[in-house]
Amino acid sequence: MSEPILEFDNLGKTFEADGSRVVALDDVSLAFERRGCHAIVGESGSGKTTLANLVLGLIRPTGGGIRFNGVPLPGERGIEHRRAIQLVQQNPLSALNPRRSVGASVRLPLDVHGIGTSSERPARVAALLEEVGLEAAHARRSPRGLSGGQRQRVAIARALACEPELIVLDEPTSALDVLVQARVLQLLEHLRRERGLTYLFITHDLAVVRAVATTVSVFQRGRLVESGGVEEIFAAPRNDYTRQLIGAVPVVTEAEARLRETIRAGAPPTPGAG
Repeated sequence: MSEPILEFDNLGKTFEADGSRVVALDDVSLAFERRGCHAIVGESGSGKTTLANLVLGLIRPTGGGIRFNGVPLPGERGIEHRRAIQLVQQNPLSALNPRRSVGASVRLPLDVHGIGTSSERPARVAALLEEVGLEAAHARRSPRGLSGGQRQRVAIARALACEPELIVLDEPTSALDVLVQARVLQLLEHLRRERGLTYLFITHDLAVVRAVATTVSVFQRGRLVESGGVEEIFAAPRNDYTRQLIGAVPVVTEAEARLRETIRAGAPPTPGAG
């Protein structure tokens, strides 16, 4: 078995404000294998967003630590870590600067990290847009002129520009309608397979987890209550809280089963799709 790409060692995070103390994460130990889609699930206040922010270096732990490729992640992330670990946010409209064109947003990481020469970067931007199912001509457009699904594809292209190893996906499809959501999930699965990416997928939607994840970790009030392979957890959850969450998910329909197989087959993105 290869070395895990990401490990949490007794990870903890406590917030203090106005004399009160809130434990957001409590002694979490986990390891994530390379090239998988690892779902972090739980209700609001479970600690999943705190976990994502710790991985991204936006906040620092108050206990334990994180290892990336076997090496402890420093509190102050270097440029190599900021390039290797990327984020795709829930709402691409707020994540993309409306004053920048789509092409400028996708090109920005290339400029910041010095990827390619200045003359090569327009072609790189066009290739990235095409890789996520958009046309090169979209580079000239404003994010506000795109559909929600197209904006999320731009956000994915921007994350890919850095050639990352790990992408944190923070509820990346929750703001999209069902059909567009399915297309974006299919794209993400295709990219994971083609590029050998690892995903940390933050979500509350267990139906999405069932469709795309390889492993799932369930959090409740900052504590890890159960973790394992998706098929294993859905077939025989051991924890009462996990059973409650799974019990609220609709039974798999024939249509959903076909969709799941399509997504897992990693079909290439559909050009011009929403």
